[in-house]
Amino acid sequence: MLELADVTAARDRVAETARETPLEYSNTFSKYTGADVRLKLENFQRTGSFKIRGATNMIAQLDDAEREAGVVTASAGNHAQGVALAATRAGVDSTIVMPEYAPISKINATEEYGAEVVLHGTDYADAADRAHEIEREEDRTYVHAFDDPAVMAGQGTIGLEIAEQCPDVDTVVVSIGGGGLIAGVATALKAATDARVIGVQAEGASSVAESLQKGERVERESVDTIADGIATRTVGEHTFDVIEERVDEVVTVSDPEIADALTSLLERTKVLVEGAGAVPVAAVLEERFDYEDGETVVPVLSGGNIDLNVLTTVVTRGLVERGRFLRIRTVLKDRPGALVDLAELLADNRTNIHAIEHDRASKDIAMNAAEVELDLETRGPEHVLDLLETLEAAGYEVEVLS
Repeated sequence: MLELADVTAARDRVAETARETPLEYSNTFSKYTGADVRLKLENFQRTGSFKIRGATNMIAQLDDAEREAGVVTASAGNHAQGVALAATRAGVDSTIVMPEYAPISKINATEEYGAEVVLHGTDYADAADRAHEIEREEDRTYVHAFDDPAVMAGQGTIGLEIAEQCPDVDTVVVSIGGGGLIAGVATALKAATDARVIGVQAEGASSVAESLQKGERVERESVDTIADGIATRTVGEHTFDVIEERVDEVVTVSDPEIADALTSLLERTKVLVEGAGAVPVAAVLEERFDYEDGETVVPVLSGGNIDLNVLTTVVTRGLVERGRFLRIRTVLKDRPGALVDLAELLADNRTNIHAIEHDRASKDIAMNAAEVELDLETRGPEHVLDLLETLEAAGYEVEVLS
């Protein structure tokens, strides 16, 4: 099983490639929760995520024949970029298999770091199958995204940094996909501190939580979450052993909660993360585990590589959850001034109109009517309720779309 010595040895190997990322106190989240919340900003890492650490440590230990043959791996995006950069810096050829629906920003970045990208399948498991075929066909070394002791040890260097940056840490909160990150971090922290380690998964990719309940590794038939960086069907064999022994608790959060956390990080702390990076913050904000007032809690923001189209969708969902965005449909009389009357009513209620779609051709309305859909900027849940009551009192039949 992975030990502290493996992690400390990895630190020397990754030092020239991976950065020591900041650990910053969050006044906003500390006020929200009553805890002493400090954010481990691994989204500031080279390639935008922690994955560069494990990839560098593994590739640094290849022998001459393995370096000559090159490496191959499968990834939804962050591990791909880590392997690509680590391999390029080491003078090793790399081929990366990514799911066909991987964010275009991650595909482009992986190619820019020097790898050949092959798109295959719908998720990580499909991509991994193709990558193993290439491994056999071309005699390349497979760099596993999580279930490899060298990769786990590299990720564990984050735990060493947290222990040094915050010696009085009480709880560290880490997202889980295949388990490489939390296995490494837990190994380092349990040897160096008395801190709890809490793992967090998305509800739509909760293989670890389900495995722990059954006492054995289980594989989900599919995964469905906005946190694509942790969208794996199953936990690794090596990582599951470490999680069982060294992780104190594993909890889950929903996609709307992840979206809300991501939006809060962006709006209040000016920190941009991807879904997987927001998962630990979501668990803290939603109190998925018990913590005391004043307890020092460190969520690890594992990555910031979010596709801009995905960011738009996620932020919109986050604003909806917080009552800051409302999409409605209603029907107006098709006469001059009807739309102006509605707009004035909204303005009187301090509601800003972002977009209007006006449709006279709908089959579901009368010939002398027009259907309108409006995207509205609102001020919170109470404002949304007051606005809907005001519209209904004025005679509008309103359908809430989001």
